[in-house]
Amino acid sequence: MAHIKLPEFEEMAPAIQDRARPILEKTGKLGEIFKLMAVDEKIYFATDTIVQKYLLDETTLSYDTKEAIALLVSKENGCKMCVDVHKSIAKMLGLSDEKIENILQGVDAMNVDAKEKALLNFCLRAAQKDSYKIVKEDIDAIKSLGYSDVQVLEAVAITGYFNYINTLSNVFGLGE
Repeated sequence: MAHIKLPEFEEMAPAIQDRARPILEKTGKLGEIFKLMAVDEKIYFATDTIVQKYLLDETTLSYDTKEAIALLVSKENGCKMCVDVHKSIAKMLGLSDEKIENILQGVDAMNVDAKEKALLNFCLRAAQKDSYKIVKEDIDAIKSLGYSDVQVLEAVAITGYFNYINTLSNVFGLGE
């Protein structure tokens, strides 16, 4: 039960209702995080833009990598709701139950190459409160594995997004 009142569909701004209607028709419900965002139209649309442009659109990182970041950072941040949501999304994207469970066991348990593990470990480090300790050499090390500036920026932006959304979910008691 959320710690604040979450709006029902009928209480949402018309612009948010327009975005929510297809989800509601397809799934029969709106998730708590959607409802939380709908409390404030500006927050909703700012957040939705990030979701659309970095998580749903095709980008320089694969969907598998983006979902691995989502699951790893959300687990690290103790966001059960986000882990559960992204387990489902990962399944919809074609990740097997075994692959999802390996991700949730941590980077070392994953069956991916050393390059991917390095990027995921870098993202976990970037998700920490002491991310200010990351230096140019750390970024250069990731780039030396073949990642471009755009890919590194995208990975860190997705990491930052999950720190943000995990914080909102955790603070407002979503998924409890």
